[in-house]
Amino acid sequence: MEALSQALPIIIYFLLIIIIIVGIVLGIKLIITIDKVTKVIDSIDNKIEKVSPIFDTVALVSNKMSGIVSTVFGTIENLIVKLFFKNKKEEMESDDDE
Repeated sequence: MEALSQALPIIIYFLLIIIIIVGIVLGIKLIITIDKVTKVIDSIDNKIEKVSPIFDTVALVSNKMSGIVSTVFGTIENLIVKLFFKNKKEEMESDDDE
């Protein structure tokens, strides 16, 4: 019993030292991993900043083209509507004359 009471604290201290060493190693590996992730994120941010003006330009051109196409089709639609109503008005006037 006396041997167990002397050996048990030594075993506990030994296990605590192992746990502390494993914690330190894992902490160091975690710091290294976080640094690598930070570098990757910074690289991605730089690439996005370089490409962003291209997407802005494409969006601007797309909006302008959509406005132009909308105006052109609106004008064509108005011309077609005027032609059809003009023909209907002429038919109605000719029917009224008879």
